Amino acid sequence: MDKKTYHITTFGCQMNEHDSEKLAGMLEAMDYIESPDRPNANVIIINTCSVREHADERFFGTLGQLKKIKLENPDKIIAVCGCMMQQQHVVDRIKSKFPWVDLIFGTHNIHEFPALIENLNNERLKLINVWSENGEIVEGLPAKRKYDFKAFVNIIYGCNNYCTYCIVPFTRGRERSRDPIEIINEIKTLAKGGVKEIILLGQNVNSFGSESSDNMDFADLLYQIDQINGIERIRFMTSHPKDLSDKLIHAYAECKNLSNHIHLPVQSGSTRILKRMNRKYSREDYLLLIRKLKEASPDIAITTDIIVGFPGEDDQDFEETLDLVRTVGFDSAFTFIYSVRKGTPAESFRDQVPEDVKHARFNRLVDLLNEISLEKNRLCFHKVMNVLVEGESKSNQSMLTGRTDTNKLVNFSASKDQIGKIIRVEITDAKTFSLTGRSIPDEEHRL
Repeated sequence: MDKKTYHITTFGCQMNEHDSEKLAGMLEAMDYIESPDRPNANVIIINTCSVREHADERFFGTLGQLKKIKLENPDKIIAVCGCMMQQQHVVDRIKSKFPWVDLIFGTHNIHEFPALIENLNNERLKLINVWSENGEIVEGLPAKRKYDFKAFVNIIYGCNNYCTYCIVPFTRGRERSRDPIEIINEIKTLAKGGVKEIILLGQNVNSFGSESSDNMDFADLLYQIDQINGIERIRFMTSHPKDLSDKLIHAYAECKNLSNHIHLPVQSGSTRILKRMNRKYSREDYLLLIRKLKEASPDIAITTDIIVGFPGEDDQDFEETLDLVRTVGFDSAFTFIYSVRKGTPAESFRDQVPEDVKHARFNRLVDLLNEISLEKNRLCFHKVMNVLVEGESKSNQSMLTGRTDTNKLVNFSASKDQIGKIIRVEITDAKTFSLTGRSIPDEEHRL
């Protein structure tokens, strides 16, 4: 009998990537195997993101391409899930424009996926099963992880912040922290299986534990994970400035395995715009956090997110953003041109910035950020850094690639048996977006 196969396409953030790992794990528990090619798969899944307009466009473009595949083989199952499915107007559009989709489900009932697939296989009826509200956290879902040596671990779901540009609280629901014991046990199991790096995930990891009664906050959790044998590097995404505590900042000085990097989205350098975004901190508040972080760990790498052209942003507001970028000296940044997201408060703001102005500002910001990134990377020249070897370089398959403790991408020559290990690499060249280096043999390191 032919093997049942699946193919998953993922749009969006690390949370979506980890959800796709769970979907893959559940499918393989049902004796499906992964197909490298979408057209050859029995089950085709598109896991969606609703944060950026570009992801929406790519999703609908991909969905259109599936019509031919479905017509040629009606027995294939085409499923769509993720954040976009939590928006009724998206579900309505799929129902009316893309009738070849068999299954629509959302972010709150991913654990029901095996039952949904079984229903489709048995009854061959289209299913729409999107929960409007989140339920209890379901533990113990299987996952097929991309790497053997590093792993995503969700610690908190949802978001309570309601930034005026963001749809996430409506698609992911209110904040719900996982039980700390469940998290610790999961990470211990991963460590026993050879995982060296843990990436803790949440829309706002700093809020971990705020709604529970066990008195453990995010910093407490980091200190506990830092004691787990086998875990050599701890990262986390994403950190909201309004909830970045002194206790968490001090963890950078005290936790031996906490990566010397923080991603701290600022979004704008203007207090006026930050207030319109409902970010709940000022420009001065953010700069104070940066000073504290650099005092706790002088070599810490700081990355960020910045939105250009938010409604009402004038030339002075944008200049304040440029000034903040220069003051902080970000190692890198994700930059976005503001786009209206249906269902968010900012959708109704009347003072939208003209497209040509947004693009001109975006180009100026990117030029400045690239200049600073190159300057920061050049400071690594001739330094010897610990690098987790992740695999072959995408730009040069004769080289390997990995990440430093400060989350910088490094390409270097080494044998493939080093993949999955943390090795010493001397930096020999610096570019805007990556470093080049040479691995240092153990005998040379001992000298």
